[in-house]
Amino acid sequence: MDLNAKLVQITALVGPENVSGEPACLGEFAGDTSLALAIKPSLVVRPRTVADLRRIVSWANETGTPLVPVSSGGPHFHGDTVPSVAETVIVDLRQMKSILRIDRRNRIVVIEPGVTYGELMPALAAEGLRICCPFLPRANKSVIASLLERQPTTIPRLNYSLPEPLRVCGVVWGTGEYSFTGEAGSGPLSLEAQWEAGLAQVNQQGPLATDLMRLLSGAQGTMGIVVWASIKCELLPSVRKCRVVAAPRLEDLIDFCYRIERLRLGEEVLVLNRCQLEAALGTRANGTPAGGIPPWAVLIGLAGTAFYPEEKVLVQEHELQTACREFGLDLGDDLDGVSNAQLEACLTSLSPERYWKFARKGSCQDIFFLTTLDKVPLFVQTVESVAARCGYSGSDIGVYIQAQHQGVSQHVEFSFPFDPHEPGECEIVRALYSAASEALISAGAYFSRPYGIWADMAFSRDATASRVLRIVKQIVDPRKVMNPGRLNL
Repeated sequence: MDLNAKLVQITALVGPENVSGEPACLGEFAGDTSLALAIKPSLVVRPRTVADLRRIVSWANETGTPLVPVSSGGPHFHGDTVPSVAETVIVDLRQMKSILRIDRRNRIVVIEPGVTYGELMPALAAEGLRICCPFLPRANKSVIASLLERQPTTIPRLNYSLPEPLRVCGVVWGTGEYSFTGEAGSGPLSLEAQWEAGLAQVNQQGPLATDLMRLLSGAQGTMGIVVWASIKCELLPSVRKCRVVAAPRLEDLIDFCYRIERLRLGEEVLVLNRCQLEAALGTRANGTPAGGIPPWAVLIGLAGTAFYPEEKVLVQEHELQTACREFGLDLGDDLDGVSNAQLEACLTSLSPERYWKFARKGSCQDIFFLTTLDKVPLFVQTVESVAARCGYSGSDIGVYIQAQHQGVSQHVEFSFPFDPHEPGECEIVRALYSAASEALISAGAYFSRPYGIWADMAFSRDATASRVLRIVKQIVDPRKVMNPGRLNL
């Protein structure tokens, strides 16, 4: 079927105002900041309702048209929103941006995929609530997309599983069928009817122990499209403090971090090296480092909510002081040249309009994976060694370490800033990205979110997982219309 015929059909399904074939619009989705090959989509379609979306997916099955769902504003980073085959249609979900329900009693918010952090955070704050966020998220980042991608959140003690705080969702599968996951799957196929019956979409398991949401987590849009999701909220703190523990070596902080994670001390707990902390604070935007930034630092947020908030913060401060003394470290309020308010903003704010990692050189390539804390120094040495061989300056490498799942695992992220207008720098980073990724996975790094070239690296080492994924894909998307080519599917 030619493009004009497809344009006529899709326009009849959703209306001409919700379909675009304009070159500027198509160009927005033809590439991203990653190293993925740029391919221009054939059309962009913008559903407004679940019914629209079901019609689009059913049409894609009938015509064999590939679909790529996108719900965040740019920039995009990992290649998963870039078409991998010709004649792809982008399903732009940014029109579906309703906050369907804020349930303070059950601490649950239900939202559509177009709702961003910049929109949700103030809406929840007005109700005395908040959600656990990634570190300095973009204001235009879709909350549901962020959680489906398993971007690490910054409060380890509230991270009961890697998809937290995502709980229950409604999904249009690759077949065009519509269903609910978790406890919502055992009720009527209407949120309003479930609310009237007292269901709050809290429990991600159900019916029985089934957890279909796991099929969507980290799937890069290859299984279906989430049309709403419930997200666990927390009470907004009435008292907050930020504390910092600095050290000349990462190894000096390992045992301390193990201790505070085991005791569930603090709210936000994260480790940054000098380059990454300077970028987060904005001190390297003009290329001039701040002299007071230590080589390594742990940022710790303390908070108290409804009951005895001041006492809770004081008790945690006392325990942190005890842990610092035991490991020969100092608990500080600020850094030389950096105020406590600036450190606090790192933990609670959105990224500036220009993404914070781009401020120094204009672009950035990341490598991230899961591991245990004791192995992180070895991975840092591995990356520094590969960077030296590739001609990339070690002082430009940013490192971010985020405890996940109550400290059971650690998200480790290496950032390589570069000037996208300098071909030489682009080639160095391209070579570094490939070589470092291969060296890390060979050393035991677990790429739980296998974007791009990581898919081949990960699934070639796990034939069973690859086979099971293909079986699941055949069930929920037999015509393979959902983001084909990702995850080797």
